[in-house]
Amino acid sequence: MDHVPAELFDRLERFYDAVPRDAARAEEFGGLVLFVREGAGWPFYARPRRDASRPPSVADIDDVRARQRELGLPEAFEWVHETTPDLLAVARSAGLAVLEAPLLVLDPVACPDPAGLTDVPVWLLDPAAPDFAVQVATRRAVAAVGFSAPGTARGDAGPAERDAAINELDLAAVEEEASRTADGRRISALAGTPAEGALACGMAMRVDDVAEIAGVATLPVARGRGLGAAVTATLAHALRQAGTDLVFLSAGSEEIARVYVRVGFRRIGTACIAEPAAVLP
Repeated sequence: MDHVPAELFDRLERFYDAVPRDAARAEEFGGLVLFVREGAGWPFYARPRRDASRPPSVADIDDVRARQRELGLPEAFEWVHETTPDLLAVARSAGLAVLEAPLLVLDPVACPDPAGLTDVPVWLLDPAAPDFAVQVATRRAVAAVGFSAPGTARGDAGPAERDAAINELDLAAVEEEASRTADGRRISALAGTPAEGALACGMAMRVDDVAEIAGVATLPVARGRGLGAAVTATLAHALRQAGTDLVFLSAGSEEIARVYVRVGFRRIGTACIAEPAAVLP
């Protein structure tokens, strides 16, 4: 990896800290902060405090895990290794298994035209569309099926499994998604055909001029058709057009990272994602 300016990592830290704060309360435990979502929605994580006077300790992790169990939350922790390098050993000594995920940023001039990556249409979700709620539910179902079979290899799960995974969203969830999409804090994309329906998905979270692409997934039966790359490139172009200066993402493995490298991302570091050792395979 090339030398990465410290200022870039600081921008990422500000982003990671800001994303949960409009939907969660922050509880501090020594060198860590736990974000507790207010209301329904995907639960957040604990991560290093930006203003901490000391690095997180095993005791801090234990305290956070006890609080997460008390609240019925996943015992989840996230951080950037280059920013908090000592936490990797501390987390493992506290009984956590740590996924070291490649952390990549976009080189805008290297991002290809999505139309050249696949012959399958890719579109952005529009909160004004009459079927917006259905498309959001479909995006979540595609992600659930795709992430249930990690990696890039083809598999059997396809439209039938997607349709079985679609859940009707409550009004609050739809309104939150629509609000975040309308004001540019979130961008979502689907790829698919009229005959097959949605086959791949992705989304991005944006704070000011920094955005993270996440949730890129393809139904196993549709892999190998360039869909993940096309969805990622579509989101990247949309973010840049909206004035986003820094676009980044984390890959679940080196194999998956190679897909993102093909659409203009370069590795700058490692994002650590930790859970109790018995949870991760």
